[in-house]
Amino acid sequence: MKTATIKIIEKYKKDKTRLMDILIDIQSEIGYIPPHAVSQIAEELHMSEVDVEQTISFYHFFSLKPTGKYNIYLNNSAVATMMGRAEVAATFEKELGIKFGQVTADGMIGLFETSCIGMNDQEPAAIINNLIFTKLTPFRVKEIIRDIREGKRVEDMFYASYGDGKNATELIKSVVSNNIRKIGPILEKKNKPGEAIKKIIKMSPTEVIDEVKKSGIRGRGGAGFPTGLKWEFCRMAPGEKKYILCNADEGEPGTFKDRVILTELPRLLFEGMVIAGYAVGATEGILYIRYEYKYLGQYLEDILDKAREKNYLGKNIGGKKGFDFDIRIQYGAGAYVCGEESALIESAEGKRGEPRDRPPFPVEKGYLDMPTVVNNVETLCSVVKVILNGGEWYKSFGTTESTGTKLLSISGDCRYPGVYEVVWGFSVNDILDMAGATKSDVQAVQVGGPSGAIIAPNEFNRILGYEDLSTGGSLIIFGNHRDILADVVMNFTEFFIEESCGSCSTCRIVPSILKKKLEKILNARGVMQDIDDMVEWGKILRASRCGLGQTAANPILSSIKNFRHLYEEKIQKNKSFDSGFDLNAAVKESCEATGRVPYI
Repeated sequence: MKTATIKIIEKYKKDKTRLMDILIDIQSEIGYIPPHAVSQIAEELHMSEVDVEQTISFYHFFSLKPTGKYNIYLNNSAVATMMGRAEVAATFEKELGIKFGQVTADGMIGLFETSCIGMNDQEPAAIINNLIFTKLTPFRVKEIIRDIREGKRVEDMFYASYGDGKNATELIKSVVSNNIRKIGPILEKKNKPGEAIKKIIKMSPTEVIDEVKKSGIRGRGGAGFPTGLKWEFCRMAPGEKKYILCNADEGEPGTFKDRVILTELPRLLFEGMVIAGYAVGATEGILYIRYEYKYLGQYLEDILDKAREKNYLGKNIGGKKGFDFDIRIQYGAGAYVCGEESALIESAEGKRGEPRDRPPFPVEKGYLDMPTVVNNVETLCSVVKVILNGGEWYKSFGTTESTGTKLLSISGDCRYPGVYEVVWGFSVNDILDMAGATKSDVQAVQVGGPSGAIIAPNEFNRILGYEDLSTGGSLIIFGNHRDILADVVMNFTEFFIEESCGSCSTCRIVPSILKKKLEKILNARGVMQDIDDMVEWGKILRASRCGLGQTAANPILSSIKNFRHLYEEKIQKNKSFDSGFDLNAAVKESCEATGRVPYI
């Protein structure tokens, strides 16, 4: 084991900024990160053991204890719950004889919960030894456990055919489906890889930036900052070296569009990174992918190797002297907060994914303190089409404030969950029609994932765009039979509590207090003041450092705003105070043990 650890450390040239890669490889090789590995890493990288352990403890998929030869991570997202997760989870526990968070007595199988794994269109889903299993049923669980006990390889446990498109190729072999429902200018595959690169080498970097600015394209990750302006700031910033980071850490529950792009259009994405590198003067790009998509790793590395063979990456790209740019892949290890750009940079540097204070912004001091552009997957793909067709062409789609198209991940109570490319300016009603949802049966739509807003039917005529309803790309549909407060709002609130980095006291404390208030109301102990308290306390989160903390109260605040009647229906009538503490329940066990009757 010690020899294996040393080899992994040497593979990454004892570079402490590659700590994430070292830990991922050790976890994969040994099944966990043992104490001797922590000591060796610290010694070889000239770090303290505490620094190594604090990085390990931050990420969901790292473990300091054995996790089993077979690791089962079952998704606990709201949509998974809607699609029958409870029965699947119960079957896993029954068949294995253990609870979630435990490992079987023989050390063979570990059973764990995990947040959304980017499969909301095919739930319930689980990750078993980095491979994805979709549309699970209790019967399917029994088959999987039987196969594990027979010692089968995980890749031999698939009984369904492989998914569509590239999912069925030799380097992926996954049962995941793309579910591409509507193709637009970005998803269509008319252009050949390398066309945009051949075009930009005849342009100056400034001309490339001007074309991107002319298009009006804004970041597709949710914040909506003008892409051309971000590139211009980075190009102008002083620094010995500059970097392009692609944010493929789509951890927002309900979002899976980037997974489809990574599967079907990776060449388009990589070409977008090359264009960005040329525009800002960067020589290195990093594709930061969430660990849940590691099953795509071999396939993506092969794409990069072929791009180097064709001189679309490497030295003197396209024959243009001095145009040097290459890309490496960096995996996360299970931390939603790493979707925030500065937290992503920290993680890529081998540290805990805690957001940085800003300013300075990444375009001034980002990766390794050098000027850095962080763009979303969809943004970089769109840039390629802008270069090929012109900024004015791109601007002809959408609205004045929201130019171009938007990829949407649609899931929940609809007939056709999947990825839709629409022109900005569509209404929520239009989306419901496209996805095959029965409007009369739709109670609510979550726009933009848990950090967005849950809206009622009276707002379904609202327009998707930065002027009205902006979204990173997720829409979840809830039918009338769903319990919005118990099944959705509580699930989202627990998600934010689990995923908080804990750095800010606001984010560390307030969501937990809000959860207790919500539990009190759901347990029929709430009073009207409790609703008002949640609204006021939710405002405190605005002081948090990053977007996660600032939006952690959104599930409760937006549901109170648009579904206050659901809260009021559970409130005690004609009662202005209730602590929520049940004294009878608190002393019941002790009274039974001593044979006493409480006098309350």
